[in-house]
Amino acid sequence: MRRAAERPAARRRVAAARAAAAAAPAERLQKVLARAGLASRREAEVWIRAGRLTINGTPATLGARVTPSDQVRLDGRLVRAASRVVGARVFLCHRSPGEALRTPEGETAEGAPLPRAGLLERLPRRAGRRFMSISPMPRVDGGLELVTSDGALAERLQRGVHALASEFSVRVRGELTAAQLAGILAGALDSGAHVAVQRCEAAGGEAANRYYALAARGASGKQVRQLFERQGALVSRVQRTHLGPLTLERALGRGRFRELTQEELAALLSGADAAASG
Repeated sequence: MRRAAERPAARRRVAAARAAAAAAPAERLQKVLARAGLASRREAEVWIRAGRLTINGTPATLGARVTPSDQVRLDGRLVRAASRVVGARVFLCHRSPGEALRTPEGETAEGAPLPRAGLLERLPRRAGRRFMSISPMPRVDGGLELVTSDGALAERLQRGVHALASEFSVRVRGELTAAQLAGILAGALDSGAHVAVQRCEAAGGEAANRYYALAARGASGKQVRQLFERQGALVSRVQRTHLGPLTLERALGRGRFRELTQEELAALLSGADAAASG
């Protein structure tokens, strides 16, 4: 009796889902594939030209639009669309200095042990097949990395993340002079461009090494290293510790990662969108 009573309710839920899918606006196929974490939009165009994609059994064409009710297949396999933002999965990772995002090819000598899987390859497979890092740090450095398998979300964040306030921990050999600190605060780069440095202050040290905390808006790890090296500093490591509203917590060990909460993602998107429009 209970099962019989549940059947009409189940049918209504299925009907409501189908109606919502039919009412959803059509989107370009490339955008849907990017949001699903399967490919970049450019890669999707290559797949379309190669005839690898079909829509409801018909070969896809460039410019084709699809809705959630359409069946999109890649090499015969059904493609499941990812959510737009609600439910999108974004990971905050603690990248170790020297750690590759993906397993390097051709770097292992014959008979040598296989290298450790790259950071992106250790993320949960159920969260996506193709992960993208937002404004990644140089491999020689490390710290906070932001990663998602949602292509559209990655593009949205990439547009604004370069204007967000970031903080870095920089390890140098020896103590910097007042003149060197003033040069760093000026923010001049080799290209003639300038970084908006907000502060640079001593943050302790050990043995011959000294640490400096630098806060800047829109700075990359490469630019931060260059700011110090232009002043003659011997830099051994640059670690990103903050990115917009996000902080690399001490509890998150090297090589580990955690998923952003929906509240953290909303705050990050709000800051990135405001920075991009400003």
